[in-house]
Amino acid sequence: MIKPKAVILVTDGDEYAKKAIESVSQSVGGRCISMSSGNPSILSGSQLVQLIQMAPSEPVFVMFDDSGYVGEGAGETALRYVANHPSIRILGVIAVASKTKQAEWTKVDVCIDRDGELTANGVDKFGIPEYETGRINGDTVYCLDSIHAPIVVGIGDIGKMSGKDSYKIGAPITKKAVDIILERSGFNGL
Repeated sequence: MIKPKAVILVTDGDEYAKKAIESVSQSVGGRCISMSSGNPSILSGSQLVQLIQMAPSEPVFVMFDDSGYVGEGAGETALRYVANHPSIRILGVIAVASKTKQAEWTKVDVCIDRDGELTANGVDKFGIPEYETGRINGDTVYCLDSIHAPIVVGIGDIGKMSGKDSYKIGAPITKKAVDIILERSGFNGL
């Protein structure tokens, strides 16, 4: 039997997110499936599982993006497939806020604002805390409540947030979200 791969799911896949996730995955000794980027996602869940299985190190970071599609789009269909695959061990999800007009939202365990502060409130795409507690709006978060992730960390738009999460400075907000997921999961790379 194949040992399940430790995976962190990310609900964003544009070029900024790709660069930030590549940077953070390298800093924690993990592996980013760069081919999972795209806006919207283009690889199927089964294709992603194959790429995850080939990753030489863990945790494996996989990006999913619906590009604002209403309901369950290609990114969420792939996310659901990966999350439910027996060869995958989900460590957690980074749920990315967006300025969606479709009002899709998900519950989150904790959010990180653009200043790196933990908050029980949701955050918007700029990483600014909102009034609602325990939820964020986004365009690739429709199915997160149904996949039973151990922890969901909400953040603003990865790699952006007015430059405060740029990959050029190590994507510190994204890195903090990853650190929380790794700590909560007990993952030690073995």
